[in-house]
Amino acid sequence: MGTATHPNLPEASIDVALMVDAYHEFEWPREMMERVVKSIAPDGRVVLLEYRGENPLIPIKRLHKMTQKQVKREMAAVGLQWRETFDGLPNQHLMVFSRPNAVANPNFVKE
Repeated sequence: MGTATHPNLPEASIDVALMVDAYHEFEWPREMMERVVKSIAPDGRVVLLEYRGENPLIPIKRLHKMTQKQVKREMAAVGLQWRETFDGLPNQHLMVFSRPNAVANPNFVKE
């Protein structure tokens, strides 16, 4: 129901935007994420699960992987702050972001 640049979600309407091996596929990532940021509630989270670009042994094409540094830089560019990374998965990072003024939940990702 969305487009390449817009998720078509009402502003401040979702608590968590979970993207599993998807963010790197966006045709217009900055434009989409700017709209996603508007769609999350004030204390909402954006959670990205992406294959580890730091690991050359993961047997998928490089264009389908992202480093934590890269993801953090791109999320900061749309106004999101990194909160935590769960590295308990063998091939992927699970990274949690929110607005800088959001109330942090210390137990958002549990091991």
